[in-house]
Amino acid sequence: MYLARRSWHIDVGFSVRDLGPSLAFIARRFPRASYVFFGFGDRHYLLARRKGSATLSGALMPGPGLILVTAIENSPAQAFGTSHVLELGISAVDTAAAQRFVRRSLAGDESLTDIPSFADGPYEGSLYYGAVQHYSALHTCNTWAAEALRSAGLPVRTRLVLFAGQLWRQARKIAARAVASSTLAAASLPLASRTLQSQGGGLPF
Repeated sequence: MYLARRSWHIDVGFSVRDLGPSLAFIARRFPRASYVFFGFGDRHYLLARRKGSATLSGALMPGPGLILVTAIENSPAQAFGTSHVLELGISAVDTAAAQRFVRRSLAGDESLTDIPSFADGPYEGSLYYGAVQHYSALHTCNTWAAEALRSAGLPVRTRLVLFAGQLWRQARKIAARAVASSTLAAASLPLASRTLQSQGGGLPF
């Protein structure tokens, strides 16, 4: 599972090869994609031709939301910049749970194997889908992204997580702990096991 920070906004993403049945239709919409990212936002603001202060302030009031799906053919780091991407190593079970959260956020019958998009996205390789949740000053794009992480079993605070920095700091700590745990586990392996791994072999059991 990936996080991509776009200034004040955070998307969640998955490798196309890891998409389960709940989001398989997205892969069919973007057959050349390697990764897909999902972001939540205010419908009125996202579809406005002019995004001035009046439009932005209007987004703070509760209103219909949209999910922007962005498909990329290269890597997340190449698409968004290395410093703006976090990779969170989670199990297949937790990945499926996060994807089900995303699917439940998309307006449309969950029993259907495909749902129509709401509108074309702002650039090539993107589409808007209707969202079940409403956007407001207390439930922003970053609140939604935090909820996606929480659905994957990650220890993320979601209440009053309104800004990208609030979520990004939490996610960076989670990613850092995961790296530290992996390093500690590798260091604790017997020398013979580490030698086998370095040579491409598996553990001797």
